[in-house]
Amino acid sequence: MIGVYDSGYGGLSVLRQLRAVLPRHDFIYLGDSGRAPYGGRNSDTILDFSEQCVERLFEEGCRLVVVACHTVSCVALRHLQRRYVPNAEAPRRILGVTIPAAEAAVAQSTGHIGVIGTTRTIGSTTFSLEIAKLGPHRVTGHAAPLLAPIVEEGWADTDIARLAVQRYVDRFEDIDVLVLACTHYPLLLPAFQKAVGPGVQVLDPSPHVARRLVDWLTRHPGFTEPGQGKLSLLCTGDPEQFRIHGEKFLGGELPRVQHIAEEQGRLAHRDRMQVVIGQVVR
Repeated sequence: MIGVYDSGYGGLSVLRQLRAVLPRHDFIYLGDSGRAPYGGRNSDTILDFSEQCVERLFEEGCRLVVVACHTVSCVALRHLQRRYVPNAEAPRRILGVTIPAAEAAVAQSTGHIGVIGTTRTIGSTTFSLEIAKLGPHRVTGHAAPLLAPIVEEGWADTDIARLAVQRYVDRFEDIDVLVLACTHYPLLLPAFQKAVGPGVQVLDPSPHVARRLVDWLTRHPGFTEPGQGKLSLLCTGDPEQFRIHGEKFLGGELPRVQHIAEEQGRLAHRDRMQVVIGQVVR
């Protein structure tokens, strides 16, 4: 079983590509929708949340976890890989989306790469560092904090979305590739393609992440075996809202979504979501 972790719904767009190239593998997706968005949070909080989510997926039986969230991949991936060092008793791996995205951008660019993502993704400078390892390309990054909420509100195909995308894209000059470094942004792909104009390629990293995972599994035979193509879903927010919003990202109907919540520093299953109204005294 392969675990896929994202701060919310957006990683389902990555999962969609993973299932397309690995249709016989079983997947379990964890969306931390109850604590999203991550994009404006400080690094320590992102580390804490990511540890809890990865540990939950390990407890579910995953030996391989794909961090589909660009913010977590840029800020916390190295920490997670060092904290959960694989050993003979617990052979497991944690992979991210940043390096496949950087490789694809360098392959398509002739010199100047633009990166658009959350505040934390851009502030981490991880894309600049990874691209510098691959070639002498210029890298310009700009944060677009309004775009993910617009997508989650269901306004991807509206004038509001198109105007917001245009305002953000106008900040870039002379780029030839624009990397969509947030899993929400592929739902805005038509708006991005119109905004950048001719001569600029808009790069959705998700298909490249999927191809790189296939390559990784080929080089690590027996690490995770094909199953029956099952899909399980966990979320920390409202399961029904997750199902409604998630279908836009996965491109199809979602199975039952199970609710998990933080209890004493770890994520545990709950029979139902507890909604508290009014003031609370502890």
